[in-house]
Amino acid sequence: MWLFGIVYLFLVLLLVGIDFLNSLAPSRVTLSQNITPLLYAGHEDYAYFSLSVGSRNKAYGLEALIEVDDEYFVRPSVGTINHLDRSQEGEIAFPLVVKRRGVAIISRLCVRWYSPWGLVQRQTTWDLDHKVSILPNVHAVKAAALQINSRDAFHGTKIQKHRGDGTEFDALKEYVPGFDLRSIDWKHSARHRKLVCKEFQVERNHNVILAFDTGHLMTRPLDGLPQLDHMINAGLLLGFMALRGGDRVGLYGFDAKVRMHAEPLGGNQAFNHLQSNCAKLDYQYNETNFTLGLSNLMGKLQRRSLIVLYTDFVDTVTAELMIENVTRLAKRHLIIFVTLEDRELADVANQRPSSINEIAKSVVADDFLRDRQVVFERLRRLGVHCLQAPAASVSAALVERYLEIKHQELI
Repeated sequence: MWLFGIVYLFLVLLLVGIDFLNSLAPSRVTLSQNITPLLYAGHEDYAYFSLSVGSRNKAYGLEALIEVDDEYFVRPSVGTINHLDRSQEGEIAFPLVVKRRGVAIISRLCVRWYSPWGLVQRQTTWDLDHKVSILPNVHAVKAAALQINSRDAFHGTKIQKHRGDGTEFDALKEYVPGFDLRSIDWKHSARHRKLVCKEFQVERNHNVILAFDTGHLMTRPLDGLPQLDHMINAGLLLGFMALRGGDRVGLYGFDAKVRMHAEPLGGNQAFNHLQSNCAKLDYQYNETNFTLGLSNLMGKLQRRSLIVLYTDFVDTVTAELMIENVTRLAKRHLIIFVTLEDRELADVANQRPSSINEIAKSVVADDFLRDRQVVFERLRRLGVHCLQAPAASVSAALVERYLEIKHQELI
């Protein structure tokens, strides 16, 4: 029966050879790409590729895989196309889910396909070497700003005048029934021989300092992004609203040493300056030196300012130096202390344990949560405004707290 084996092998090789000749050659496949040079942290985008054929042969069961930098992107899934021929182009879109800021490289694209009978598999690779700059998420900032402006027009493109709001004198106006009697200016009324009232507007041109802790605790991922990126997004939204409200916004970054200091600037054009400086805040893996960072900041501020401190801590022991330096800073400035709510820690503390190990984990997690509440209570007694919110809602909560402070004229 060995003769039938030789014939069978010959037939198989013949079929494979015929199928190979009818398969699509890699040199006949042309690639065109559309990859954005800019991405934003926390915002999903796509890399688009188009494959065209310059031959009568067809390709079946195409599978494509893009090679990305795992440090910056979540590895995308395999893209597929049923068949590809000369009559139509094949479109593939890969989702680019960003994990952190920086400069990432999309290195290459690999594509493989089958011959018409499925006996031959061919593949090719294109070297892309495409650099993508990942910046703070400005799209989310502008969208949230529009929602806040539509819901609360306390600050807008025009100066909103609210009777009884603010302490800064704006103008004199003749009294009409319904005005607050306490606003009557009796001296000017006697001079004009008619009742005249004072109008006030919200005080503007305050200094708002966005102080970011860039230490190792801020690099911990939360909801798919490091905590620092969530804080930067919240800071950009607050800066956008503060600039529209007539205030001046500055930037300060520190960990083991001072990483960034930008003087407060005003006007809508200052937002671009703020965005570029936020993009320069890199991830650091050092222990945060609050004594150096906050003392240096206090020495640079010549007037009373609103300082928004974005940071994190573990327990009361590690937060002791932080509280001591915040105490000195709070004697002259108004401080908003911003941290993110750790839902994983809360879930561990609230879950129903089923073993001794889970009981121990729940007890330790509950101790950490109690320590955080103790630190917040000590800061509130110092006059510090504490804000702890989930990553998805910290931006809106921070803007609402800022508008409340402005309304009460606490700065």
